[in-house]
Amino acid sequence: ESIVANKQKIESTFSPLVIGNIGGFSGAFDVSFLKNYKKPVLLSSADGVGTKLEFAKIFQNYKTIGIDLVAMCVNDILVSGAKPLYFLDYISCERLEQTIFNEIIGGIVEGCKQSNISLLGGETAEHPGV
Repeated sequence: ESIVANKQKIESTFSPLVIGNIGGFSGAFDVSFLKNYKKPVLLSSADGVGTKLEFAKIFQNYKTIGIDLVAMCVNDILVSGAKPLYFLDYISCERLEQTIFNEIIGGIVEGCKQSNISLLGGETAEHPGV
């Protein structure tokens, strides 16, 4: 339900290289352009927002942590000499609150747009008691 509510936002990040739609168990990205490279290599990065999440809770503003999350991963790929292509998110919470989720996804979408990458997929999980 939360993903469906944000479907248009997410799909607005898709480049022509994204294959398929949101909601599957994986994201697909056409890498046939790699044939133009002698020794193609794909780099990936994963990160978290860390203490920024604590500030988001205090100020009840989750709009920027998505942008920060994308930026940290994109920067890790750039300093390795590669071009970021897409992003996968993971959101874990005790109980999914639609308003907060929308703010986080909105930030991730904005971060992807600023970085010219596709939000290819992700996972949202509720972990009561955590």
